[in-house]
Amino acid sequence: MSILGDGHGMSITFGSPPSGVTIANIMKEKTVTPMSMEGGGPNDTTTMRNTTYRTRQPKNLITMGNATLVCAYDPQLFQELVDMLNVNQEITFTFPDNATLVVWGWIDAVTPAPCAEGEQPTCEVTIVASNQNDAGEETAPVYSP
Repeated sequence: MSILGDGHGMSITFGSPPSGVTIANIMKEKTVTPMSMEGGGPNDTTTMRNTTYRTRQPKNLITMGNATLVCAYDPQLFQELVDMLNVNQEITFTFPDNATLVVWGWIDAVTPAPCAEGEQPTCEVTIVASNQNDAGEETAPVYSP
């Protein structure tokens, strides 16, 4: 196993883009921030029987944070981005070494950046992990090297 030397080449694909539309025609990634993971902090297990220290235990469940993308986009296809809002689907993050992280989630927000002379129009896309498939079953993220 090696550590990536460059983040260039990271991409994202969606399992259910609007019909007939290739996601690469709608937006092209400039930056990708994959989902964070956190344990949710400690459970306080201190009782009146503790004598010197407060005691704690980790929680059982993991929280997946939001992923964000900054993308160049085609304004003529803005409606296709809107059509992807709140659509629970498999989302695949492909790392520069071709490893993948597949999660279930949805696009929660598409926020265009200001348009300015001499700058490529971009938008920020926020993705929320649902961790459940369309049948409502808990579905863990899958990492494949």
